Amino acid sequence: MADQHDDPPIKRIPLRDLYSEPGADDLLESPAMQPYMHYALAMIQQLDLGPAKQVIAALPLEERYVWRVASDLKWAFADMETLNVEVDRQTILPEDRKRIIELLKHRPLQFCLFLSALFGEKQMEALMVSAIKNARIAAAQSGEQR
Repeated sequence: MADQHDDPPIKRIPLRDLYSEPGADDLLESPAMQPYMHYALAMIQQLDLGPAKQVIAALPLEERYVWRVASDLKWAFADMETLNVEVDRQTILPEDRKRIIELLKHRPLQFCLFLSALFGEKQMEALMVSAIKNARIAAAQSGEQR
């Protein structure tokens, strides 16, 4: 595992320099996000979080934020096939590769933050280390089959 000192220092960014991805505003304004927006606003305004938290607690699982993320990931990887990824990697134009890198570059961190917030830092790390180990095994086995 990499030494903690290998990570670049945390860069502080003023709020005015933050931007959201295209489509993020639509998600924030969706009816499903309103209970979470009310909770965030109550926190920012230092109001009693109890009522906003109770609204979220009453939501069925399928209407919760974590469900949206988890189910979107399910559909994103439902037909995941490394053979398809490999042929795309071999045939994609360099300018398109740059676009894909830009699209994906923050996703591992975002996923780790999601898992850490949901399960805790130790379980997130255990899940990610296990995933990396299993991906290496699968890649090695895939290489043997070709």
